[in-house]
Amino acid sequence: NGVATLDVPEDFYYLDSDGAKSVLVDLWGNPPETAVGTMGMLFPSGTTPFDRESWAVTIEYEEDGYVSDENAGEIDYSDLLAQMKDDARAASEARLEQGYESMELIGWAANPYYDQTSHKLHWAKELKFGNQPLHTLNYNIRVLGRKGVLLLNFIADMDQKPVIDSQVESVLALAEFNDGYRYDEFNPEIDEVAAYGIGALIAGKIAAKTGFLAA
Repeated sequence: NGVATLDVPEDFYYLDSDGAKSVLVDLWGNPPETAVGTMGMLFPSGTTPFDRESWAVTIEYEEDGYVSDENAGEIDYSDLLAQMKDDARAASEARLEQGYESMELIGWAANPYYDQTSHKLHWAKELKFGNQPLHTLNYNIRVLGRKGVLLLNFIADMDQKPVIDSQVESVLALAEFNDGYRYDEFNPEIDEVAAYGIGALIAGKIAAKTGFLAA
């Protein structure tokens, strides 16, 4: 809807929302609700979702208002991780009831970092699904805007972390809000302020999304 632009480089290709849902749910075995709101996925060129070495970036947008970064430097990430582990246990129980494998949040794979200049936030989680010997990496990026937040989530295996680390800056750079929707253009007289802050973005409290995705 003209809110943001994705400048996809030649070493990626894009799947639309229907393709993304097929990959996330039908191919990679995630519950259907995890694909709700997904606008598409990015894959590295030369790979397919069927390949063992494949990884992807999901794309979403939540228009819940302007997320204040006023207290971004005051968050206790140890306490936040403990809350997220509790949420993961609850999500795991729900997954088991639905017939999916269990899930455990192991910890941070990369500590949360917020850039107050670009208004971009990123962090990574290490997850264990079922009895899989190889753990899953979810590397999360949030781009703050005037009216909402772009959500970009890497889904990969933990042994691919060096590759993902090398791609984070590229993905951070490809997503930008358009004129009129940038974070610095917020007008407190007319714009809505979100009911949550940076900590809730990391914890996955928005839109009932826990942000745990299996590859």
